[in-house]
Amino acid sequence: MAGNNAAEIRVAGTGKLFIADVGTAAPVFGATSPADTDWASWTNLGFTTGDGVTFSKKDKLEAVDSWQSVSPVHYIYSARDLSLKFSLLQFNEDTLKLFMGGGKVEKDGTPADTYKYEIAERPYVDTRALGLEFTDVKAGTTTAVTYRFIIPRGQVTATDDIKLARKAASTLGITFSAMSNGDGKPLATFYMKDSQYAA
Repeated sequence: MAGNNAAEIRVAGTGKLFIADVGTAAPVFGATSPADTDWASWTNLGFTTGDGVTFSKKDKLEAVDSWQSVSPVHYIYSARDLSLKFSLLQFNEDTLKLFMGGGKVEKDGTPADTYKYEIAERPYVDTRALGLEFTDVKAGTTTAVTYRFIIPRGQVTATDDIKLARKAASTLGITFSAMSNGDGKPLATFYMKDSQYAA
């Protein structure tokens, strides 16, 4: 609703990221939501850096010029880029494969704690579903609101350099971009457990 309303200000105080196979159903808010049981079919990616997640939506428009005007007379949508950028702090079988573009971690040698991950000679398509959840407590109350954002089909389209240093934790910086999921299907969906939308 238009107008000044502090109860509609959102701060992503704490959040989580999840991945799943393409086609996995979006989690349904449970009676005790937010709860990890809602995400039972998804894999939690664990800790991320304090920067959280950067949401990016960029639409590319092509101008239609005319002889009669120095300004465009029309715009044509030629592309839409929807992506999430984040940095993972945990190194494990799920996060490394997501960062590197698929493949698998395998046992290597006799010692029980020895594994290997082979980086492919060329990249392969590694499509996933990605889920984001964040919770905020409404100003002046103890009532929490929860937002979920689901990309049903997408892939990692960019990665940051991994810095190995003595004074900082190494991170896996990822940009995950949405891909078309078929005619008439949404590119992504917001789910909100937030009474402010009732108006």
